[in-house]
Amino acid sequence: MPDDRCKKAKEILEIIENDARLSPNQIAAMLEMEKDEVVRIIEDLEEKKIIAGYFTVINWDKVGEEKVSAIIEVKITPQRDLGFDAVAMRICRFPEVKTVRLMSGAYDLVVYIEGQTMREVAAFVTQKLASIEHVLSTATHFVLKTYKLQGTLVEEDGEEDRRLMITP
Repeated sequence: MPDDRCKKAKEILEIIENDARLSPNQIAAMLEMEKDEVVRIIEDLEEKKIIAGYFTVINWDKVGEEKVSAIIEVKITPQRDLGFDAVAMRICRFPEVKTVRLMSGAYDLVVYIEGQTMREVAAFVTQKLASIEHVLSTATHFVLKTYKLQGTLVEEDGEEDRRLMITP
């Protein structure tokens, strides 16, 4: 991409990262661009998988939908010439899995999953995840409450700031 178009693409990415509901008309007005140019840039970014998808942050607790979320730390043996990628991609294919990330520390991968019950999550770990070749160990942590997700507060208590004011 030429520098000017690259700069515009970055500006568009920053805008839609914060609010993907904005229309091309709104983005064009914000950046003083033509709507058609915004549409072309977004289509190009989607084609190149720079924009990998869109999603909505939903507070399922307020809907009354019972879901169990868990964070699973996974220690694996890296494969020759493939490292961690082959095992990570195999884990990604399970429908229960929402996110997989390579990380530093005692464990190699962190896997975020959702299920209907704790038993369903436990069955996933014991029957599907732990049985994968090269998986050495797992540590499962059940999510008790989510306060903020993807930069969005999902649980606001409506209380005012309780910090004491310090004056000179």
